Amino acid sequence: MLVINDRDWHALKTQRARRGAEQLAAALVQLLAADDPRQSGIGPARQEAAELVEHALAWLRAEISDPGCPSHGR
Repeated sequence: MLVINDRDWHALKTQRARRGAEQLAAALVQLLAADDPRQSGIGPARQEAAELVEHALAWLRAEISDPGCPSHGR
């Protein structure tokens, strides 16, 4: 499943594998929806996808964690 709804997001936000998968899925969607395969250079869609992949890797490597929800105090 590619969508984490609001209720599940609060339950799953600290699961690194889920957050990494969420970011990787977003990167794939970005490439499929916005990338121009005829473009030889790195355009905005590819740059955004690369940043999402890096963010996913940071989750999977435990380099980042959930900052908490400001409206809930954590």
